[in-house]
Amino acid sequence: MKNALKEISSYLIIIVIVLLIKSFIFTLVRVNGSSMDKTLHEGNIMILNLLDHSFEREDIIVADKSVEGSLIIKRIIGLPNEKIFCKDGIIYINDVKYDDPYANGETADFDEITLKEDEYFLLGDNRVVSLDSRYFGPVPKKAIMGSTNIIVFPFKKIGKVK
Repeated sequence: MKNALKEISSYLIIIVIVLLIKSFIFTLVRVNGSSMDKTLHEGNIMILNLLDHSFEREDIIVADKSVEGSLIIKRIIGLPNEKIFCKDGIIYINDVKYDDPYANGETADFDEITLKEDEYFLLGDNRVVSLDSRYFGPVPKKAIMGSTNIIVFPFKKIGKVK
């Protein structure tokens, strides 16, 4: 009986450790939809870093369900306290043209917005189909779960993305 309890307790400890890691350090997320094409594709599975909350421009992040009703994967384009707008398909940040290396398709124009000190402006790479901050507005930092840049599935695509 003691041996059985000892063995069960070992498994319980492992389960608790795995759950803690999954809840507080990293978890897996699945890409749904085509809003991040050509960078990410439907069905890609990625590691989401839950610890790092020092987000930078062009980071790929996952925002929680409070933003759009389901988890979303987008790219940070506008940072807190910045002014951002798009005119004639060109994005301007603080009135300076932004070199947009990840855009897939032309970015639809949007009016100027000044982000608050805890807000980010998110865009999907596939600008033609992405529902992003152009539609639902800036995203508060508290809604961003973490950043992701490592694909773990499909296996032939394993590796870092930017």
